[in-house]
Amino acid sequence: MKLYRTQQGIVIESESNFYLSPQNDWDTYVNRDDLFDAVSAEIQTLSPDDSLEKNLKTEVLAPINHQEIWASGVTYMKSREARMEESKDAGGGDFYARVYDADRPELFFKATAARTVGSGAQVLIRRDSKWNVPEPELTLFATSNGKIVGYTCGNDMSSRDIEGENPLYLPQAKSYDGAAAIGPCLYVPSQPIDPDAQINIEIVRNDATVFEGNISINRMKRTHTELIGYLFRETSFPNGVFLMTGTGLVPPNEFTLNVGDEVRITIEHIGTLVNTVSQKPL
Repeated sequence: MKLYRTQQGIVIESESNFYLSPQNDWDTYVNRDDLFDAVSAEIQTLSPDDSLEKNLKTEVLAPINHQEIWASGVTYMKSREARMEESKDAGGGDFYARVYDADRPELFFKATAARTVGSGAQVLIRRDSKWNVPEPELTLFATSNGKIVGYTCGNDMSSRDIEGENPLYLPQAKSYDGAAAIGPCLYVPSQPIDPDAQINIEIVRNDATVFEGNISINRMKRTHTELIGYLFRETSFPNGVFLMTGTGLVPPNEFTLNVGDEVRITIEHIGTLVNTVSQKPL
């Protein structure tokens, strides 16, 4: 099933039917270890409403309220290679090779809800960066107890030239207004997501595709529970937390995003996250 946070409230999609939950507190609603069973029981008491589907395109919000978004780095071989290439002149290339093989994963804070956008909204590129890319990532949602109960599509916007100049600049390359997008929904299955599920990205510029690619989430080196386990070791999340799990889809080095580009990230079973690229006005 899928949960949508909308201007109307919490919309549930199950077996092609749509329901409006009488509950309005997103934080409390999703932060349940038995989320799938609880929502399954709830829809037995509700009546389907076909009008809800028609309104989703205009009323859907990012599926986040008081949660944080964290991110994982260098979890795919392609990402390892890209990070090494962009930082080699700064002498940081070996850092990424080492973290790929280390027991401890790279985890970093990505965004608050206020710096996050949903599907249909604008992601931003920094004015002080000349090499910007989207990073399509399966994004986990774990409850305050550390149990993974849902998944969504994530876009970890990145300024590659800033991070490449010095690995210590990673927070500036990764965390700024409009640098994170998640959505369009929170996918809540009865079992963990299919490991063969495909992640797809398409970047459209002036009605033409300028980059596209796909990869299976089973190409990830680390397991989802391993990443969540490290995240929760010394950090608590009273409303649950989102964790982007890294990317295996990296545009060529000569590519950078332009204002007006449209980024479409699709993950099997979840849906498509669509965002237009913009910049803050001067």
